[in-house]
Amino acid sequence: MPRIRFAASIQRHIATPEREIDAHTLGEALEAVFAAQPRLRGYILDDQGALRKHLAVFVDGRPVRDRQHLSDALSEDSQVHVIQALSGG
Repeated sequence: MPRIRFAASIQRHIATPEREIDAHTLGEALEAVFAAQPRLRGYILDDQGALRKHLAVFVDGRPVRDRQHLSDALSEDSQVHVIQALSGG
């Protein structure tokens, strides 16, 4: 099953342990996490259901392509990482 991990910087706000998820898309994986941690939804998704701009999400080491509909496919051994995007100057 795919595994999903949330960075420590996100877990400071809402504890979300790493877990295996029965999902075929990024959206399905996130919905499964939100079912267990409903408060996390507002931190990860905007009011249109898209990934918030301050987040970077990687599936198998590659940035997600579909930040709006979350349709990136997951395989049985996919690794999903959700981290806060960094900016600086």
